[in-house]
Parts: sequence; structure tokens; C-alpha cells
Amino acid sequence: MNLKLMELMDVHYLEHPYKGAPRMYKYLTLDCGFKVSRNRVDRLYYEVMGLRAIMPGPHTSKRNKDHKVFPYLLRDLEIRGPNQVWATDITYIAMEKGFMYLTAVIDLYSRFIVGWKISNTMEANWCAELIEECMLEYGKPEIINTDQGAQYTSEIFVSTVIESGVKLSMDGKGRATDNAFIERFWRTIKYERLYLIAPQDGNHLFHLINDFIKEYNYSRRHSSINDYHPAFLFVNKLKVA
Repeated sequence: MNLKLMELMDVHYLEHPYKGAPRMYKYLTLDCGFKVSRNRVDRLYYEVMGLRAIMPGPHTSKRNKDHKVFPYLLRDLEIRGPNQVWATDITYIAMEKGFMYLTAVIDLYSRFIVGWKISNTMEANWCAELIEECMLEYGKPEIINTDQGAQYTSEIFVSTVIESGVKLSMDGKGRATDNAFIERFWRTIKYERLYLIAPQDGNHLFHLINDFIKEYNYSRRHSSINDYHPAFLFVNKLKVA
């Protein structure tokens, strides 16, 4: 039952990211006919899936209130080239049996997926390790932008970024346009691959994601960047409209 509820919420959230747990509860009970408690939906939405509505509200970001939150640095910032700003986030992946999480880093200038990892838990060190691997392979960005989730405000993640000499930027609560590029990528990979071919297990999921991201980075043309491939812009600093 939980897996089915989370699968329905995942699909519905991509179409309606402004819906928080209360409206998701109405969708599941009134539109889908499930007899479940509000507490159950709240727990799956916030704690298990790590979702949040992209509009102001009491639960727009699940964070640890004891952790320091960093200021948002992208307001009115002109993105001039690759490795200036990276963004990272986590999304929930439904499988035939169970579920996993996917985290990725995207270069905002080129839309190039700099790196990614899958896990069955949303741990801070998992997110920090991805940033370290990306910087080791591609160099350091000037800014890394995240949401205010507990993984990103944790000491291990913050120290990984700051001690590398990179500025850490965090979305304000309910800012609908923050991290828009990584959110758009979640929508793309799910609708064009993961919803069409249900991952059977972790190994199958890895290969599905790996193949898709290679295609996304090196073969797919993006109208928002003048029909270039992300990898071409990431390597060659070209002016895009």
C-alpha cells in the first residue's frame, strides 16, 4: 500500500509541485479512493519521499532547525559560463519492489549533469560524497545551490562545500523558481525513462539512469540552450541566449 501511495504521489507531484501533503491527502482519498489516514500521507510525503511544496506554507522544506541556513546567492546573478553555479537535489524513485533515491548535480549554464548517485537512504554523507567526486573530476564551481533540506544543512555537507572554497547558496522557503533546472531534469528522466521502464532492482535502476544521463548530456539537444548538447557547452564556453 505504501509503495502504491508513493508511486501515485510521485507522478502527481511532477504535475502539481505546488501541492503539499494536505492536498495530496485529498487527491489520494477523494480522487483515487484510498482509505488512509492523514498521518500516513504526511509521513510518506515529508519523511520518506522528502517532498515539499514549491509555494509558501508551513512545511515547504523539511530541514533541521538546529542547522545553519545559508543565504540565497543567485538573485539577479548572470550565469556566464560552466562551473559558475551547480545545483543539487534528491528525488524519490519508485521500483517494482521497493524504492530508492537519486541525487544529482547539474551545471546551470550548460544543463550538464555533472554527477549522480543512487541510494536506499537519504544520508548527508551520500550527498557530500557526490559533491567531492564531481569536484575531483570537473573542478570546483564558484557556487553550489541547494534547498534547505537536512542533508544540505548538515555539518558534513556544509564543511565539504565551504572547506573546498566554494560558496554555498540555499533556496528560501517556497521559492518556486529556485533549483528549477534540477527539478526539470527529474521530470524529464522520470517521464522519458523511469515511468516507461519500471526498474526491477538497484542494478537495473543504475543502468537505466546511467544510459539516460549519457544520452541527456551528449546526444540530446536542448532548445533552451540553442539546441546545443549540454556536454558541448560544458566543455566549450559559448554564449547562449
